[in-house]
Amino acid sequence: MDFAALIPTPDAIPVDWGWFYVLLMVTFLLHLLVMNAMLGGGIIALFSLFQGGEQNNLLGKEVGYKLPYTIAFAVNMGVAPLLFVQVLFGQFIYSSSVMMAVWWLSIIGLLILAYYAAYIYDFKFDALQGLRTLVLIFSVGILLFIGFMFSNNMTLMLQPEKWVAYLSNPGGTLLNAEDPTLWPRYLHFVIGAVAIAGLFLALVGHFGFTKSKVDPATLIERGMSYFTKATIIQIFIGLWFLVALPKEVMMVFMGKSAYGTALLTIGLVLAVALVYFGLKRNLLLTSVVALIQMVVMILMRDLARFAYLKPYFHPADLQVTPEYSPLIFFLVVFAIGLVLIGYMIKLALGCKKEVA
Repeated sequence: MDFAALIPTPDAIPVDWGWFYVLLMVTFLLHLLVMNAMLGGGIIALFSLFQGGEQNNLLGKEVGYKLPYTIAFAVNMGVAPLLFVQVLFGQFIYSSSVMMAVWWLSIIGLLILAYYAAYIYDFKFDALQGLRTLVLIFSVGILLFIGFMFSNNMTLMLQPEKWVAYLSNPGGTLLNAEDPTLWPRYLHFVIGAVAIAGLFLALVGHFGFTKSKVDPATLIERGMSYFTKATIIQIFIGLWFLVALPKEVMMVFMGKSAYGTALLTIGLVLAVALVYFGLKRNLLLTSVVALIQMVVMILMRDLARFAYLKPYFHPADLQVTPEYSPLIFFLVVFAIGLVLIGYMIKLALGCKKEVA
């Protein structure tokens, strides 16, 4: 069967695809930072509540103060990269979204429930007592489920040869569960979120942006401990993810492409450096190297997407119908939005200092 015949005709774009590619990389990095703080922070809070003890409960409470903020930022920061993916790969992601429409559309309602539960956990932390763990399990469990659905969609869109399964399952409940890369890809994001959230909490403790009575030194130590342990696990999951890739995609990072091989090599070196700096509790160097590592991982992720779709499509194939005003308008609004977000964060941190 000619699987390319299943792929819809793409729409024309107003400017060269490179503009959208750069914007996708930048906005996805911003989304990833807050998404990791959100999901990983919730997981760390759960671990802390299960462990018990005064400092663990205070750590769980501190994360609770920040969870509604991080969910809001993660959702809003996630809109732009999702739109840019749709611009560059719309014929693929729209098709895969239709095939798993029931799961995909359920994300909206589930996200509202997770957000509401996060607010209950935050504002009713002391009153909930033993129930606080169940409320947090509910919220974090939904976020984990949503992440799993995203992993399903982002892998299904890359494999038009699997779309024929829709003919026997047209009800919108198709998942890509048999894909060998699904679980390592998903776990790579989840464990990575724990690592970055640990680093986030260490930075919160270092700069004193706390609202609870948690000891800043404990917050730094625990945060760096979570970061280092999660990063070690990440190295093994990343290698699992690499070998699970189809051979033609894997070889892009193992000699077939100088660019891909360089990215993999840099990523491995940075991972080892992160473990070393994490064990040394060097917060500044760990933060800088972690940010660089995230950029490398994003570039590798997108290079893998290009390799998957190479037999069918490349964004350079998109027809350009010149129209620059929408891009200019977006860039202006995006810049203003970043300034306003920075101002809101400044106000929020100022309020927390006054409360403390």
